[in-house]
Amino acid sequence: MSAPVQVLVVGFEEPSFSGEVVAELGRLGGAGIVRLVGVLLVRRDDDGTFETLDPPQDFDPELGRVATTILGEGVEGADDGDGWSLADIVDPGSIAAVALIEHMWAGPLVEAIGAAGGRPLGEMWLSPEDRARIPVSSSDPD
Repeated sequence: MSAPVQVLVVGFEEPSFSGEVVAELGRLGGAGIVRLVGVLLVRRDDDGTFETLDPPQDFDPELGRVATTILGEGVEGADDGDGWSLADIVDPGSIAAVALIEHMWAGPLVEAIGAAGGRPLGEMWLSPEDRARIPVSSSDPD
């Protein structure tokens, strides 16, 4: 069974590299929820070109190579034929982290959907404004 892998692109004006995000991914990995497959830092210059940045100190540089191998030319902003590229979402003059996150929890769900004859048609993240409109259950932790 293969778990779904998400390409998550996070933009930064000035990244702090404080380690908080990596620590949270480590915590989620330790709980068997996700696995960080790869991550790559890129800067998009004002002229629109992309530059790959060195990973923060104490960060596994191999993760950047994995992301580059899997995403290929899409990392540098070229449309790979499916209509997606970094050039579409990373603003000139900014920095982005491109992370490949395997959602271990979702493998059984995807398998069950397939066994029922279904197939995923799309996905998206709700905006913070939409999430704020979701009622909080009385069984949710504070």
